Amino acid sequence: MVDKLVNSEANARRIQMVEGCFGSSGHPLGIPGRVLVGEGVLTKMCRKKPKARQFFLFNDTLVYGNIVISKKKYNKQHIIPLEEIKLQSLEDDGPYRNGWLICTASKSFAVYAATATEKAEWIAHINKCVEDLLRKSGKKPLGEHAAVWVPDAEANVCMHCNKSQFNVLNRRHHCRKCGAVVCGPCSNKKFLLPVQSAKPLRVCLTCHDVLTKTKTNGGPNVSLNGDLSMDSSGEDDDDDDEDPENLSSSNEVIPKLLMEMSEVLWRNSKVIQGFMGYADSDPKSAFVK
Repeated sequence: MVDKLVNSEANARRIQMVEGCFGSSGHPLGIPGRVLVGEGVLTKMCRKKPKARQFFLFNDTLVYGNIVISKKKYNKQHIIPLEEIKLQSLEDDGPYRNGWLICTASKSFAVYAATATEKAEWIAHINKCVEDLLRKSGKKPLGEHAAVWVPDAEANVCMHCNKSQFNVLNRRHHCRKCGAVVCGPCSNKKFLLPVQSAKPLRVCLTCHDVLTKTKTNGGPNVSLNGDLSMDSSGEDDDDDDEDPENLSSSNEVIPKLLMEMSEVLWRNSKVIQGFMGYADSDPKSAFVK
């Protein structure tokens, strides 16, 4: 079905609508051979809390962005080439249900669907598109993927020293290698992680020691020491907008996070019926057949 839509007016019109929703802040999406396979709202686990994001699955890329006005306006567009993606299903855990990991070389994160059926459809269609793309291109899947960041609310103390308690002055930081939430002194070094960035990134002391010991002779691995106190743990998670409330040290953080997760998933379940309807597709499905 996807191949039949490549040169169709309906497909071109759908892609144009998506471009229009992102406006001038987004990148052009209408390229030869590209097909919009499906779309929908998923809950993305961001650094501070779960947030609803609009996702678009194309036959060669996955696009998502912040919802400004549902079905009308999105911003902070992110484009992930499908050949970089690897999926990993997550077990249900309380309000965290119907989730899976989207892993890439530069960034990995968890998303949650409103129902088990949606989860199964998303995973099946993404994997199918990835398999088709790799087969046609002759490329091999990437072997290394970025770590999934531990959400801020899950760590009240540094996960490295287990002593430093986070507060307004003692900020949280994330190790770019393992994803742990650590304090400034426990992450005051940088290391070059080529699959993630051309610049050295903040890493925890444990990962820095391991990386330093296991570096190969294939090329110089850059290690930097110094004061990184101004380095924000969210500097490359720009879809995670800062929130006015302080989630640093309150005992109410985790219950509040769980409540927000339930509320977001409930809202998303109401949006399911708003998925774009595709010609020649199951009206109950968000994807072309």
